[in-house]
Amino acid sequence: MTSQTELDSAVREILAAARERSTDGRERVSVDARSLPDALARAEREGRVPIVAEVKPTSPTAEGTRADDPVELAEAMVAGGAAAISVLTEPDHFGGSPEALRRIRQAVDVPVLRKDFLLREAQLDAVEADLLLLIARFVDDLEKLVTAARERGFQPLVEVHDRDELEDALAAGAEIVGINNRDLARLEVDLGTFESVAPHVPDDVTVIAESGVSSPADVRRMRAAGADALLVGSAIMDHGEESDVTENVRRLTETTQ
Repeated sequence: MTSQTELDSAVREILAAARERSTDGRERVSVDARSLPDALARAEREGRVPIVAEVKPTSPTAEGTRADDPVELAEAMVAGGAAAISVLTEPDHFGGSPEALRRIRQAVDVPVLRKDFLLREAQLDAVEADLLLLIARFVDDLEKLVTAARERGFQPLVEVHDRDELEDALAAGAEIVGINNRDLARLEVDLGTFESVAPHVPDDVTVIAESGVSSPADVRRMRAAGADALLVGSAIMDHGEESDVTENVRRLTETTQ
């Protein structure tokens, strides 16, 4: 795990809140997951760029919030061609909740990723989802948490930021890897991060480009670097604006590949 002194203050606050979040009284979940690789392949067959569109009411790096009903947002994203939906469940800094994810998963027929700061096994049981985000940098025993997620039926998406973290993810058995272009020390985005790490991902591992994709040109750049899919949040949500979420997704999924 990275030293907290190396992290942006906002990230340190998020991690502190995650450690304190209660897990009392939770029953172990069992999930019949929708396959993300199948959903990405279906998008490819239909001529769409595979986009994982993110329902993110706000974030420490966004200006403003969107108060739309999360189910309506997710349905609009699917209408725009999203292959899957990512849902923030972190409540204090991103305005998310497990209940929002539960409602979204009932309403859409694509895989749904639970995106949160999950540090220990009991935190996996907050809500059923098809995928769980595990951030390699923050987990003490990544292999144990990957195994615990799979035992519940989740598909773990392991997020990395550099070559060393990628090696840790692969050693832990990750089959879906997200490469985050956002530097957690300064919260700055560099698409070159994906381009430097992606060539070292084995061919049989699904690789997703995360953060910083805001235009068709960015989509083409990440796809050329080997991205099987792209996780896009702020550019779709357009926080604080009454933008057309369906159209925001469509302009990315219909990018010439």
